[in-house]
Formats: sequence, structure tokens, C-alpha cells
Amino acid sequence: MPFRYLVMTLLCCSCSGYAEVLWQDFRLTYLNGSHYRLGDPQRQVLTIEHAAATAWGDSFFFLDHMKSANGQHSNYAELQPRFSLGKNGWQQAPGGLIKDVLLASHIEMSSQRTNLLYGVGLDLAMPGLKFTQLNFYRRNNEQIADNWQATLVWGAPFQFGGQSFLYDGFVDWASGSVDQHANLNWTSQLKWLASNLWQGKSQVWLGVEYVWWRHKFGVLDKPLLRSHENNVNLLLKWHF
Repeated sequence: MPFRYLVMTLLCCSCSGYAEVLWQDFRLTYLNGSHYRLGDPQRQVLTIEHAAATAWGDSFFFLDHMKSANGQHSNYAELQPRFSLGKNGWQQAPGGLIKDVLLASHIEMSSQRTNLLYGVGLDLAMPGLKFTQLNFYRRNNEQIADNWQATLVWGAPFQFGGQSFLYDGFVDWASGSVDQHANLNWTSQLKWLASNLWQGKSQVWLGVEYVWWRHKFGVLDKPLLRSHENNVNLLLKWHF
């Protein structure tokens, strides 16, 4: 059985079986930026997110609804379930740096294409970080040649001046192929917990998101087609 089918079979069996939710978080984010590449440079993005840890592993889902200044609308979504070998008795946690080993999957969905990624994930114990994940994928691309991807995800809470802040984000590196150039996307958010001012039960964060993307979507950056993106977005995030 090809590895990608084994990953998807295990994940489907886990979701249909005993799936106690250990914690979950719903988030709504508004972004506004004016330096996007490959398309209208000015856009507003409304993002719906759901993250959860369960008895079988964890999952993350988001849907971006984008509105450009020229009036165009588009949607893009990703679903990222991971099956924990440690939680399910297949692999004892190695300890030290590696907290858990997981079978990782990732589905990218848009009106143009659907891509399936499959591979191996690691939960890492890093000092000062709330969470750190490192995933290695084989990309099954629907319309272009397959390639490889590595993804690092982190969250670093900190205090400054008696206020709570969070610096989190991800780094995606995708290899090149006959159809695309290797590309690197570093997207991070620096946020201040504004809801502490009114002691709100729901967290409200204010901050900025910065995107540093080389050869966006695997498109080679050229003088007549700029795909290197340096984009700062104003950010408002509500956890509910």
C-alpha cells in the first residue's frame, strides 16, 4: 500500500472511532494589506480557523476569504490532520527534543486545484515555546509535477511591560520541479492580547502579520513578473 494511502486510511479510521477532544480553539482573523504579489496588491482577508487536539492526534483547519481592491473574491482552505503514534501506543515518545512522532497529512483546496500532502510530523520540546511542530511532506499536486515540502510551525508567548504578547507563525519550504521554482514562505504574526484591558473571557488580539515569500507559488521572480513578496498586514484576531 503506498504510504499516502496508509496515512489517509489511519486518519480516517481515527476520526471515525473514539475521538475524545482534549482541547479545541475557534478563531476569526481579519487582515488588511497592500503589498501582495501575483494579483491585486491590496486585499482584505477574513480567516476562519479551528485547531484541536484529540485522543488520536491533532488537526488544524482554516478558510481564507479574500477580497481584492478590484472587487474580486476568492476562497482558499487547508485541512491538516495528524495521527499520533505516541497517543495510540505505536511509538513511545523518544523524550528529549522529540515529544511525539506523527503521520501527517495536509489537503490544500481552492477553486483551481486540490493538492494532497502526506508524510511524517514531529512535535518538538523547545525552551520558551508553547508549541513547535516540524512536518515533512511529499506533495501530490493536481496540475503540476509532484515535489517535497518541509513545514515548521511555532508559538512563542512572552510578557512585556505587564502585557501579554504572542509571536507565532510558520515556515514553508517547497522544492523545485520541472513546473516550478523552489520557494520559501515565512509568515509570522506578532500580537498583543488587548482583551486583558477589559478582562474579557474571549481573547482578542491586535497586531501585525508579516509575509516574506521568495518565488511565491513557485513562480520565478523576474523583472516583469515579481513573485518575491514582502507584505505587512494589520491584524485583528478573536478567539471564541
